[in-house]
Amino acid sequence: MVGFFDSGVGGRCVLDAFRRLCPDEPAVYVADSENCPYGNKPPEEIVRLSKRIAADLIGRGCEVVVVACNTATAAAIDELRNEWPEIPFVGMEPAVKPAALGSKSGIVGVLATRGTFNGRLYRETSSRVSDTVRIIECIADEFVDLVERGVVSGAEAEDAVRRRIEPLIAAGADRIVLGCTHFPHLKHLMENVADGRAEIVDPSDAVARRIAEVLKGVRSCASR
Repeated sequence: MVGFFDSGVGGRCVLDAFRRLCPDEPAVYVADSENCPYGNKPPEEIVRLSKRIAADLIGRGCEVVVVACNTATAAAIDELRNEWPEIPFVGMEPAVKPAALGSKSGIVGVLATRGTFNGRLYRETSSRVSDTVRIIECIADEFVDLVERGVVSGAEAEDAVRRRIEPLIAAGADRIVLGCTHFPHLKHLMENVADGRAEIVDPSDAVARRIAEVLKGVRSCASR
């Protein structure tokens, strides 16, 4: 069984991608909506919350735990791996590298929360491509609130998306990376606003493939 957790409903986009890939694999999802959002919390609090949820998922028998939250990955995944070295943890990382490789303009926009931008994984990934592309960072914490409230269409959501997407495109970005698992729930609006001027890069499918690979490795080791 695979366990998934996020600060709220956002990480369901990763769960859905995994279910499309492995429809018969049991999975459990924990949404920590009581403490959502994580993006404005100090790292030590995110670590505490993540450890509590991970312990619950492992206690339920999960063989792999997916930190389906960019902010929690940034703040807590190293601590989780140290706490449970026998359990594989799969985290989220903004897809900056593939976006950089696919960019023709040489400018990549990244939408994320403040916590993700401050994390080690994002800093390391972005530094590896900073010589080849210019990265424009945009904090979009309000997207988390919209998705948690179920506002993923209509004027309010479209106006919020337009306020973030248009400046990135005006600055020359032809790839816009979604650096929070809540954001793919607004992808259809982003694509409407972009109208072919920029590609919206969602890492959900790539993460689902990684989960399947890790799970296969776990099963292979267990059968020896």
